[in-house]
Amino acid sequence: MAPITVVEGRRVALSNLEKVLYPATGLTKGELLHYYATAAGALLPHLRDRPLSFLRYPDGPDGQVFFTKNVPPGTPGWVTTAEVARSEGPARMVLVQDLPSLMWAANLVAEFHTHQWTAAVPGEADRLVLDLDPGPPATVAQCCEVALWLRERLAADGLEAYAKTSGAKGLHLLAGVRGASPERVSAYAKGLAVEAEAALPGLVVHRMTRSLRPGKVFVDWSQNAARKTTAAPYTVRARATPAVSTPVTWDEVADCDDPDRLRFLPGDVLARLASHGDLLAPLLDRDRAAPPP
Repeated sequence: MAPITVVEGRRVALSNLEKVLYPATGLTKGELLHYYATAAGALLPHLRDRPLSFLRYPDGPDGQVFFTKNVPPGTPGWVTTAEVARSEGPARMVLVQDLPSLMWAANLVAEFHTHQWTAAVPGEADRLVLDLDPGPPATVAQCCEVALWLRERLAADGLEAYAKTSGAKGLHLLAGVRGASPERVSAYAKGLAVEAEAALPGLVVHRMTRSLRPGKVFVDWSQNAARKTTAAPYTVRARATPAVSTPVTWDEVADCDDPDRLRFLPGDVLARLASHGDLLAPLLDRDRAAPPP
């Protein structure tokens, strides 16, 4: 039987703590849970009130990997859920609102993916996201070049951009928005991607077509659609190594000439949080959000 831990008054079963999830680094499930518990102060505000999709990998990234969107069987009654509209009919999804819920969810061994809207106002987007995905031999260094151009372009429209690593190969750009539907934000994001391709034709592509992408950065605007989700800040990814989707400064983006400079493991992220706090905290300030044009 899994040991029971009391977290802020809630009984949470934590299982297989000695299990090695990432053979490449030796990271165990217990160490993964410790990371999430320590990073919770920064992570939880980015999850709160957002229906979550879980990309689960209970036997590590080399085992079975699968998405869970509906409330998983066995979810404790004290975990908050919300009804979410889908094309096939309404469904219920998990909201991770507090530390006990986070530790229960982390025990499932999952990446956390969020929508760009909250459960209370599903018809209004509060974030814009651009996923910069490099096609080899391009790397995150080329993504940084594109990110700097997009930052200036967003600023021209009154939107303040923030950057984080995807935790995989690329970079995510985020901006706070208000007063617009996901459809409107998605259309605006597509326009930005098209403009970026026109301005940087040797570097950017706005279409997903694989044959167009070698050596270029695909600016994926589609994750602004209401049904889509994006890896949350501070989530550990289901990759060969436990890379974390990590907020970075614009100086780090401008100085990136080596992909390894923007690759962060859980210990790196905890050290960054201790030194810098949450670099994405301004994204949570609704007063800094602006309507897309």
